Amino acid sequence: MAYIDIIKEKARADKKTIVLPETTDKRTLIAAASILKENIANIIMVGDEEKIHDGARWLEVELDGVTIINPKTSEKLEEYVQLLYETRKAKGMTEEKAREILLEDFLTFGVLMVKANDADGMVAGACHATADVLRPSLQILKTAPGVKLVSGFFIMDVPDCPYGENGTFLFADCGLNQDPSAEDLAAIADTSAKSFKNLVNAKPIIAMLSHSTKGSAKHPLVDKIVEATRIAKEQYPNLTIDGELQPDAALVPHIAKAKAPGSEVAGKANVLVFPNLDCGNISYKLVQRLGKAEAYGPMLQGISKPVNDLSRGCSWEDIVGVVALTAVQAQLV
Repeated sequence: MAYIDIIKEKARADKKTIVLPETTDKRTLIAAASILKENIANIIMVGDEEKIHDGARWLEVELDGVTIINPKTSEKLEEYVQLLYETRKAKGMTEEKAREILLEDFLTFGVLMVKANDADGMVAGACHATADVLRPSLQILKTAPGVKLVSGFFIMDVPDCPYGENGTFLFADCGLNQDPSAEDLAAIADTSAKSFKNLVNAKPIIAMLSHSTKGSAKHPLVDKIVEATRIAKEQYPNLTIDGELQPDAALVPHIAKAKAPGSEVAGKANVLVFPNLDCGNISYKLVQRLGKAEAYGPMLQGISKPVNDLSRGCSWEDIVGVVALTAVQAQLV
């Protein structure tokens, strides 16, 4: 069974309610129809009911069972206005501004639904930048207790792959932090381990990636990974983690024996932590396009409730997968 099919089964076992605010996007409408048909989650769509149903008819998809909330006519509008005002008044928010935002910005409206426990999670980003999805999520939902840094990751499911967890990996950070410090990378490793365990149900084995393996190159970039690994081992002693490792040393057993003998991670890694956003984002897209991997994300980790981003190049199938993953995350909150 494919990885995402296992996730869908988990989502069905304890159905959650997920908000999809990008209702003018045809991929979102097709995805919503598929999610309802597969019984993966309850779906709330934010927007004009007539326009949403017109779009569904034009696409020849069924949205029977979807809940559509139009902010202009919602009986919860004033409740959400007060909630946004109370949450952000220290930053200059007024009730008038809160109302204006909620009537115009469906992403913020969706986040308020999650904040008010009227939904369990939100998925967006098919036609918005990551910053647009992340900003209201952080401002309104805040970080989870004990989390030092919000970061992004992808679940990568690589076909016919002998490495990782039967070809399944977590790549981090591929969507958010541009140039994380050593301390940031250590925190990303910790939250990524928890995400992998929760979403893949396997022991996370974490490789801190570099262009160097165990001192084969000297450079400040290598030093950062060495320091990040040291910090992670000190602050999160339960992690199975090693670095610095090149990807081949992290993944391939016979190369690991030559390059990093004695490492408990080398040749076994299933969680790959990249030095910066350039490395992570480029790598996941290469693996997706050239390795024909399924890429789900960028998922967000460290927010108090599940809100997840999408690549603007996503397919409707990608949206279905991220909704299923978001529903499973919501089961664990």
